Order: sequence, then structure tokens, then C-alpha cells
Amino acid sequence: MLKKVCVLALTAVLLSCRSPMVTTGSGIHDSISDIDESSFNRPSAFRVGVLLPLSGEASRYGQGLKKAALMALEDMNNPNLILQFYDTQSSPEGARTAAENALNQKAQMIIGPLTSSSVQAISYQTKAKGVPVVAFSSDSDVLQSQIYTLGLLVEEQVNRIVKYAAGNGRRNFALLVPDNSTGIAVAKAAVGAAAAHGARVVRIAFYPPSSTDFSDIIRKLTDYDRRAAGVNKQKNQLKALAAKGDANAQKALRQLNAKDTDRGVDFDAVLLPESGARLKSAVAMFGYYDVFAPEVKFLGTSVWENTRLNKESTLKGSWYPALSRNHNAYFNKKYHALFNEYPQSLYAFAYDAVALSAALARNKPANIDAAITTEDGFVGISGVFRILPNGKNEHSLDIIEISPSGDTVVDFAPKKFSAVIPESTPENIAAVYDNYPPLIFGKDQTAAERQIFGRTLGSNPYGSDTETPGRYQGYRFSF
Repeated sequence: MLKKVCVLALTAVLLSCRSPMVTTGSGIHDSISDIDESSFNRPSAFRVGVLLPLSGEASRYGQGLKKAALMALEDMNNPNLILQFYDTQSSPEGARTAAENALNQKAQMIIGPLTSSSVQAISYQTKAKGVPVVAFSSDSDVLQSQIYTLGLLVEEQVNRIVKYAAGNGRRNFALLVPDNSTGIAVAKAAVGAAAAHGARVVRIAFYPPSSTDFSDIIRKLTDYDRRAAGVNKQKNQLKALAAKGDANAQKALRQLNAKDTDRGVDFDAVLLPESGARLKSAVAMFGYYDVFAPEVKFLGTSVWENTRLNKESTLKGSWYPALSRNHNAYFNKKYHALFNEYPQSLYAFAYDAVALSAALARNKPANIDAAITTEDGFVGISGVFRILPNGKNEHSLDIIEISPSGDTVVDFAPKKFSAVIPESTPENIAAVYDNYPPLIFGKDQTAAERQIFGRTLGSNPYGSDTETPGRYQGYRFSF
């Protein structure tokens, strides 16, 4: 008796007996079904293993990605494409087992897994078999040839928003970032993007990732004490005269009490890759320390989409990058109609990964990796994208502006890519900042420079691991 595999019925409308094939398993055992496995042995079949966290702590995302993949499978309507789902159980160990079973069951390509640790766990196996991986991780450190991702990388988001801001006259950038790998990734991307577009990063402040109190770090980042010193001195002088009955001093003091500082900051844009309550708390502290738009433009990353910001007066006119809204309207509408919920932007990557697989199944390229990394890229459900030979990717991103009446697209995602430009080396970027290193707050300057630039910078007199709190606290001129 022939071994059976399971065909998933998403809905009567979405999948029928004439649909492309879907199998499912735990990564260890196949489920029983009513379709002969011999059907999968036809020469034209293109088998894709889909590794997702269908159980465990990340199962919410895994199930959403699976629904999006099945939507794409139905829309592509390619009978030669076979999706084989495997549960990574939200762990690297589960991902490794799932990948082993997918490879044993003749997968010619892997979609997923979700997290960087799971991607790292399967890389050796898949590369040994020569099977390409298209994952959803946003961590570029785990990427390499044949280990690709469709995840929205920090670098591309920062590059897009810094390029747009610099193109609109912003020249001096400050960063407020978490003291973790994400914060370092944002800082590395920002210093490179600013240098590439005629601007500079002049200040970088790090805060504990779990922090909700930004008062001290933003006080330092904005150089509030120095900016307020002159006003406070003047107030004290007027108070002394007013106490003696000087009417003119009393009047001047009343006028001066509305003012906290006598100078602006040395940056005209600040990047905050945060969301939710922490973002709102940080923004409020900038206002408290006398930093406001439009003199300073507040910039974000795509995580801003997860927070309602229209009522935050300090953020009026702020910008952040997001996946193309024109393109993903169809996806959002259909997903909601099928599942009675709106998808997270992450789920669109599963749709695009399956659509890419369908194209490979249809065209049958002699070199799958070359087809995946074509320089022209692809038109996906969230706009155009391309996958690079080093595993990274580029998405075409909108620039969104926040306003009280609702967010608006002020710069639409490009419809096609220009030629791939080689990345600047860390040494080239470091050389740009050697004479004027950015001020660092909340972290040792030497340690931060080495993490961001790969070495200490030329004007850093502390070229060692010695703790040097408080250095570089002076005011720096603007570029």
C-alpha cells in the first residue's frame, strides 16, 4: 500500500481538488492523507519545504505566514509546485529536525525559517545539499550565499529613511538606539548611509533595551544642561534683582520663564527605531528637553507602523519607511476576507516566497541560485524586491509622513531598482568619521566605535578598552 500524505483544505473556496499540492508534517512524522505519494514523483514537480513555527511561542507568526503561503499557492495555480510544511516548534533544534526531514523528502528549496537562530541552525545542512534557503529573518549576520532572506533588514530601512531625509536638507543626524545587536545594526547602517548622502551622524545614544525611562539619556543626547546653562544664569540674576523690587527685572523674568534654553541642538534629524509605549515615552522627553519639530525631524523605521502616532504632536511631520501600500492593498483585503483579521506586514513575505517558488517551478532554471538573485528583481505583493548573492535583499519602500488627519505617502516606493551598488567597507566609512567621531552616550566610546566602525576612530585619544565615561561631552560644530 502506497504511503499517503495530507492535503490541507484551507477553505472550500481557497483550495479545491484541482489546486496545487500541499503536504504537512511535524518535521518528524507525516500525516495520513488521501493522495498517493507517487503523485509527487513526476519529473515536473518542484518541491519546496516550508519551515515555520507552527507550535510554541512564535506559533502566532508561523500560522499567519502559513495562511499567506496558502493564499499565494492558490493565486499562483501552478500544479507543478508542491509545498511541504514542517513545524520548527519555535526552536533551533526543531528547525534543524524540520530541515533534515524536508531534505530527506526531496525539497529543492526551503522557505523559512523565521528567526536568525533557526536560520543558523539549518545552514550547514542545506548548503551541504546545495538547497537554497529563503528565510524571513531580519538579521543579516546569518546570511550568506544560498542562505537568503525576504525579511525587512535594518540596513535597507535605515538607508531609505536617511537617504530621503538627507535629500530633503537634513545634514546632521542623532540616533537613539537600544544597547543590543539591533541598536548596533541601526548605528552601522546610519553612519554609512549618512556618509553616502552628504550627511553625518553626530550623536549616538544607547539605552537598555527594556528601559521605559529615557529622561537621563535624552538629557545627555540633547546636551540640555549646556543649552540651559545660560538661561538659568540669566534667570538667577533677574530673580535677585526682582527680589529687590526691580520692576523691569520682574517683567523680564516673567518673559524668560517661558524659555528653558538659549540655543538649539547640533543635529537636525533624530532616528528612533522604537515602537509602542517606549517610542511615545522617548518622544515626550525630547519635547521636555526643548527639542521640537520642524527644527529637528523625527525619523523612524517600519516598526512605527505598529503604533498609532497621529495624536503625538511632537511627531507631526515625521517620516518612516514602510512596504508599498499601493501594492499590498490586495493582499491585506484578501487576507482579511479569508481570516477575519488583518495581516502583519511580515506575512506578505511568505506570499512572495511562494510566488517566487512558483516562478521557479514554471521556468525550471538550470541554476536556481542565479534565478533567485537576478539583478532585475521581482514584483511582489508588497512592491518590487530583489535578493542579493550575499543573502541580503532590497525592498522598494514608501516614505510615510505622520499627520493628525492620518499618515500619507510622501515618497512612493520606486517601481524598479537601479544597478546594485557595492557596499562601502567598514574601513571606508570609518575614514569619513576619523576627524570628527560622533559623540557616544550610554556606552563606552571606544567599545561603541569598535562595534560600529570596526576600530577606534582617529580623533579618539582613548585607543584602548579603558573606561572613559564623560569624554567628548563638549559641543561640536554642525556639518
